[in-house]
Amino acid sequence: MKEKIAKLLLSVGAVVINPHEPFTWASGIKSPIYCDNRLTLTSPVERTEIEKALCEVIRSEYPQCQVIMGTSTAGIAHAAIVGHIMELPMGYVRSGAKGHGKQNQIEGRLEKDQKVVVIEDLISTAGSVLEVVDALRSAGADVLGVASIFTYNMQKGKDRLKEANVKNISLTNLDSLLETAAEEGKLEQSDIKRVLAFRDNPSDETWIKGN
Repeated sequence: MKEKIAKLLLSVGAVVINPHEPFTWASGIKSPIYCDNRLTLTSPVERTEIEKALCEVIRSEYPQCQVIMGTSTAGIAHAAIVGHIMELPMGYVRSGAKGHGKQNQIEGRLEKDQKVVVIEDLISTAGSVLEVVDALRSAGADVLGVASIFTYNMQKGKDRLKEANVKNISLTNLDSLLETAAEEGKLEQSDIKRVLAFRDNPSDETWIKGN
């Protein structure tokens, strides 16, 4: 599955790798890779494969799931489609409580002790998804874990998830994507080393010059 989803993400341009012209993340970090899984939503065939794979992960890894919750905003559409396919209730969690109406942070009906799986499109350092998990736990939900489309496999993210006792299953990861890109002739081995150097230490920008 990891190779299949990696090929899919590359084919629709959801993941772009360019060590020679780094991207700047919202955090200010310079990165040789940029991921925008929203693009998969505009490709019906690829979108269907992703949603089917997410459903398979939930059925196999979280068979007790009662509610699907998406992260805001990129996880919402995927959560809605997965919830529809699996005939499960679906909602989503805002990055913060809204400033009007009922001032909800969690949108959708959620009962105490319901078993929830969070749908996330992308995990890097895991900060955003853990905020969602915290909000759900504070509301009394039993969060079984996370089903995500792609993870960078950053050590900081893995450490944070472990510390918070949160299980994550990703459809694919950076290692599989790099291997697939190399097989397709889209990356040189020297480029792969630079990407992995970034992944292993994002704060060290010496990879930009190929060091």
